[in-house]
Amino acid sequence: MTSKGPQRIVCLTEETTEWLYLLGEEDRIVGISGYTVRPRRARDEKPRVSAFLDGKIDKIVALEPDLVIGFSDMQAALADKLIRAGLNVLVTNQRSIAEILATLRLVAGLVQAGERAEAWIAACEARHAEIGAAASAWPRRPRVYFEEWDDPMISAIRWVSELIGIAGGVDVFSELGLQRAGRDRVIADALEPARRAPDIVVGSWCGKKFRAEHVAARPGWQDVPAVAQGRLHEIKSCDILQPGPAALTDGVEQLHRLFAGWAASRGT
Repeated sequence: MTSKGPQRIVCLTEETTEWLYLLGEEDRIVGISGYTVRPRRARDEKPRVSAFLDGKIDKIVALEPDLVIGFSDMQAALADKLIRAGLNVLVTNQRSIAEILATLRLVAGLVQAGERAEAWIAACEARHAEIGAAASAWPRRPRVYFEEWDDPMISAIRWVSELIGIAGGVDVFSELGLQRAGRDRVIADALEPARRAPDIVVGSWCGKKFRAEHVAARPGWQDVPAVAQGRLHEIKSCDILQPGPAALTDGVEQLHRLFAGWAASRGT
């Protein structure tokens, strides 16, 4: 690493890649995750060297990175292999919006792009305030069930739960959003989401296509307001389940459009 920060970075998850591109520091990236779709040009410009749980260790080492950046305790085994191969590894574990912003600032600081990062964050927070102000005019906020996985059913991770609130909704499983691990957000009783009567169901099945018709056909769900009114929607996981720029921009905007459409349908 030089005085100007790491010059050769491998990004094991998409959000770091997207962030470095937004900061204009993409030339530092020498390897990316195979799941990367944002920005789309990254797939053409950078070699894909990892999945989520594992990676091509020899190929990563051959790239001679001075820093490898990953996300989540689920990458602990991959990080261990890379550390044992002699590489510098940074793995972050952000779960909330505040933690996402702190991580964005950390990465920006590493590449000496703090001022650009603060400008982006300020614009993002200003937009969140505008969305919140628009939603505050609605007589009632929609009750929202966000499903991250279908079998077993897993509810929204914390940053998604918080984005639902910013976008104008009420997460019907907000108490589970406080749990950091996915296993602690599993809904064991398949009828519990129905009992909580969501007005809107949003599915984002971690890269698998959301099947609204399958959700609507679940036993005991026919009288759920979202099912009865046909308000079952998908937001792609790359837009909302990555703890970085995408969720804070496209993810929250898509949520807000869904909620605003529901509010408008009620004559508000």
